[in-house]
Amino acid sequence: MIRILSPADRREATKRLMESSNQNVMICLQCGKCTAGCPFSEEMDLDPHQMVRMAQLGLLEELMNSEAIWFCATCFTCESRCPVSIDIAAIAEAVRLIVQLGEGDHFGPDDVPKDVSANAPQQALVSLYRKFGS
Repeated sequence: MIRILSPADRREATKRLMESSNQNVMICLQCGKCTAGCPFSEEMDLDPHQMVRMAQLGLLEELMNSEAIWFCATCFTCESRCPVSIDIAAIAEAVRLIVQLGEGDHFGPDDVPKDVSANAPQQALVSLYRKFGS
């Protein structure tokens, strides 16, 4: 069930998302170039420009419940076409992290087999913990 947020709560959600993603969603022109270039937009329940608009409106809960955040392939086609260089992949990643952190730990150091942790590049392990742990 989606809660109706007050205008102040919606502004706070937008601010939180912009800080988490390091993207200023308020400068989006809603031109649709990101959606036109996205190789997965037809599979998404929200188009890339719609995700940005929802972020502008502080509809974080709706974004968290969308499938689009999980379909983003981080191919950066949207950012390369954007006239104001908004990185929608960073926004999708920030929303995914908010969802994952809200659900608790998904992955920790004890979950990595010893042979993998001994042979895997340290950067890969740090990235794994960052994405799937809290």
